[in-house]
Amino acid sequence: MERQDVLTEIADAHALLDATSAAHLAYTGRNGTPRVVPVGYFWTGTEFVVSTADTAPKVAALLARPEVALAVDGGGTPQSAQSLSIRGHADIRIVDGLVPEYVAAARKSMGAEAAAEFERNCRAMYERMARIAIVPEWARFHDFGAGRMPGFLRDLAERAAT
Repeated sequence: MERQDVLTEIADAHALLDATSAAHLAYTGRNGTPRVVPVGYFWTGTEFVVSTADTAPKVAALLARPEVALAVDGGGTPQSAQSLSIRGHADIRIVDGLVPEYVAAARKSMGAEAAAEFERNCRAMYERMARIAIVPEWARFHDFGAGRMPGFLRDLAERAAT
């Protein structure tokens, strides 16, 4: 997928990305089996940043096999359902203290006082963190209520309507 097409898909999902900092990260575990785990993320405008403890099992797995998928979902009804799917490679860097984007992601869903307490607690808990950066190589945004859905579903809906 061309880089501009990837960025257009992500730009079209701006309301979804602004509304949540929760996603699901898919990767291959150290034993070769698939994993999907809930994660927090922060979109910087060029990469999705996921953070975790430097000792988390996914860090070793991603160092061995960096291919990942990330899914961001929203909407509580079929008419409001939206989904952004990303594919790319994880670039991992171990940082001292907190990953800045980790705190920024938390601030999206917390008031100032709660975010300050969250940051204090995290600084006490994490000596180091893994910063997992995913530069999207492929992206697809679906907005089901607006009719922006996978082609096979659109074809089925059109056939059913005739």
